[in-house]
Amino acid sequence: MPLKIGTTWFERKRIDDDITLIWEPYVDPLLRCNIWLVRGSDRDLLVDSGLGVISLKQAVNDLFEKHVTAVATHYHLDHVGSLCDFDDRVIHHCEAHCLETPVFKGGLLKVDFPAAEQAAIEALGYPLPDELLTALPHKGYDLKTYNTPRTTATRTVDEGDTIDTGSRRFEVLHLPGHSPGSIGLWEKETGILFSGDAVYDGPLLDELHDSSIPDYISTMKRLRELPVRVVHAGHDPSFGRERLIELVDQYLESRV
Repeated sequence: MPLKIGTTWFERKRIDDDITLIWEPYVDPLLRCNIWLVRGSDRDLLVDSGLGVISLKQAVNDLFEKHVTAVATHYHLDHVGSLCDFDDRVIHHCEAHCLETPVFKGGLLKVDFPAAEQAAIEALGYPLPDELLTALPHKGYDLKTYNTPRTTATRTVDEGDTIDTGSRRFEVLHLPGHSPGSIGLWEKETGILFSGDAVYDGPLLDELHDSSIPDYISTMKRLRELPVRVVHAGHDPSFGRERLIELVDQYLESRV
């Protein structure tokens, strides 16, 4: 049966006065990235940007009132697709080259994933459908033609660097394991962590082609000691410190 045309490609939810969650409802949960917009006094911060099937900036243009600094927590296709929409584009230095020459070919069809990755993903509880969209962004869209939009980083970051919006200041934490250059954004004053895919409330993918279980173990031990109040993750619902510790301990028990 042919896919229907999606009515509203991006949905949104106001979390508090400064933070808005944006997501793509017609994307399979495996690739349905949480996109976080954080308002600042001088500029706004965008954490991740979805698949780029259509332009995020054009689709939710009413949300972008100031200059936007767009940060990719890592280079995977579901987090960098609309990064090219923005003038300030930030990523960890070891993954910047992946924006210019995307590693992934395709990504919206099950057959786009290597067999070994299919097996690892499905073993963790993510059944891969033949098509990873449940609707099309517009008539005539062909899932086979999708590739991650190319762009370049305007700034690269590493452990200890900061992202400043004027009224808010986030420290960059290098959190490898899911990917070599995975980062989180930590606001010490509020206890808020934007964790990307370093940790989220679902099965963690640590057997992708560029994942590292030893690095992931180190990252999880580090996160356990962080005085987090709330984690806004790259997928699934946000959670607090108690749930973070549960997720970390579950992971360490399974891998250590």
